Amino acid sequence: MNNSILYALDFDGVICDSAVETAITGWKAAKAIWSDMPEAVPPAMIDKFRLARPIIETGYEAILAMRLLYLGETTEAIFSGYAGKIQNLLKQAQITPEDLKKLFGETRDAWIESDLADWIKMNPLFPGVAAKLQQLGQHTPWLIITTKQERFVKQILKANAIELADERIFGLDRNISKPEVLIQCLQTHPNQTIYFVEDRLPTLINVQKNQQLTSVKLIFALWGYNTAEDKAIAAQHGFIGQQLEGFLVLP
Repeated sequence: MNNSILYALDFDGVICDSAVETAITGWKAAKAIWSDMPEAVPPAMIDKFRLARPIIETGYEAILAMRLLYLGETTEAIFSGYAGKIQNLLKQAQITPEDLKKLFGETRDAWIESDLADWIKMNPLFPGVAAKLQQLGQHTPWLIITTKQERFVKQILKANAIELADERIFGLDRNISKPEVLIQCLQTHPNQTIYFVEDRLPTLINVQKNQQLTSVKLIFALWGYNTAEDKAIAAQHGFIGQQLEGFLVLP
């Protein structure tokens, strides 16, 4: 076992290509709030959501993104005024982010209960990642830091025959930020070099700004949910940009 390294991996956009499932769950949940929306999500809306996906930090925001897309907002408009637009939606519907987190989780639970195989199919892992993680677990410690609820991460790992102890999955349920999780990891793994693999640029910038995390190696997952502009800014920040092929050959 190589105990000199610890890999801390984001989940959505690094391990799992969950954009389609997130879009469908977001639409179903939005339909429960805004009854004017059709029952089934139009395929074109899923394509538009994939383009808007980089703006989303936590899954429940897909509810708001799908509502904005249904109302005719372009991807560009969503990116340029995202914070204001989602605040307006919350105010109009008189709901809170906590309400949305609960609704999003319950909507997923209902889908899993009615058709687990279909839900898993909509959450494919990126090519080669399952084999990589199965192999990694044999010789190098790794963990997951995600804004996804932990029960959903566990379902997807199990479906792909990937073993990871519960205490190595840091999800939304814990109510702590990714920088806070990394600080904990430094305390519990003082003799290991931590490599944090993340596809969301603002998250990496937040980690980079934290003086307690200067020793953490930051890897920008170029195969995940980020834009050409994100990639250019990441290079300016000095992040290690990595393609999926590079990730698959990490020691």
